[in-house]
Amino acid sequence: MPANLPPQYFEAEKKYRLAKDPEEKIEALQLMLAIMPKHKGTDKLHAELRRKIARLSQEAEKKYATARRAGFYIRREGAEQVILVGPTNVGKSQLLAAVTEASPEIAAYPFTTQTLIPGMMGFENIQIQLVDTPPIGHRDARTLLANTLRGADLIAIVVDLSIESVSQVENTLQELKEARIEPMTDNAKEATLGSYQKKILLIGNKNDLESSTSNWKRLDSQYGTLFPMISVSAREGIGLEELKETIYQALGIFRVYTKTPGSKAELTEPVILKMDSTVKDAAESIHKDFKDKLKYAVVWGSGKYDGQRVSREHMLQDGDIVEFHV
Repeated sequence: MPANLPPQYFEAEKKYRLAKDPEEKIEALQLMLAIMPKHKGTDKLHAELRRKIARLSQEAEKKYATARRAGFYIRREGAEQVILVGPTNVGKSQLLAAVTEASPEIAAYPFTTQTLIPGMMGFENIQIQLVDTPPIGHRDARTLLANTLRGADLIAIVVDLSIESVSQVENTLQELKEARIEPMTDNAKEATLGSYQKKILLIGNKNDLESSTSNWKRLDSQYGTLFPMISVSAREGIGLEELKETIYQALGIFRVYTKTPGSKAELTEPVILKMDSTVKDAAESIHKDFKDKLKYAVVWGSGKYDGQRVSREHMLQDGDIVEFHV
């Protein structure tokens, strides 16, 4: 009996052939299994794909074990995760130390950072995880960094404004591309098959040094319409509060607060949502089954008036207070 595989199967198969690491290959194989019609003609193919997934899963486990031993595994904490990347000696470690409680080794010689170093950055009433990384050109680190970069909510490219900066960004973007990371664009068709699109933020560091102003202007001219950007000095503490705000905005998130009927709102632990989220999305973030029981909500903030009854599809805004009714 012929397999009669649909066109979508061959698209997934193409993704499998292009994949360069076990996780990517497993994802494509699982998609192929999901698309494949179930009948006697596909039994052998089904078994073959299952064997490949089993073999690749063992490879992935070995890779994760290596990453953990080398210090390239970080448990996600806080509202979102931001990965700092860039060439050597641009001041990533000093930046991490300036805005978090972390104490990375800071030195003037290259490749000081050898592993991933996390820190928690407070912004108003939330915590955002920042992770320092070895220099992006460190070949031994590229493979181990790939999974961390792909799981990030935001990648912040840090450059040294005291020297020519455009080439620093270009080189970093190329290194990210080697790890199958591409800047997120509005046009999904521009993405390379099998790549991971990520939000990018440019941080120009050392703006207190000579030549930083002219280098910043060139950087802004080249990338100002493509990525959010900010100029700071981690060493002198210039622009660090603005940096926190910029990171928050670049993440594309906002906060809402919840209350139960007859009680006051809980304003210390906000619910973190992606932009354009609805009442239903907020309910699901509390518990995946909660949205199915939700009948309506009462909102203070984005409604036409405070205490307005709204539907599950009501679009929420930063600072809203939501009272759920099931």
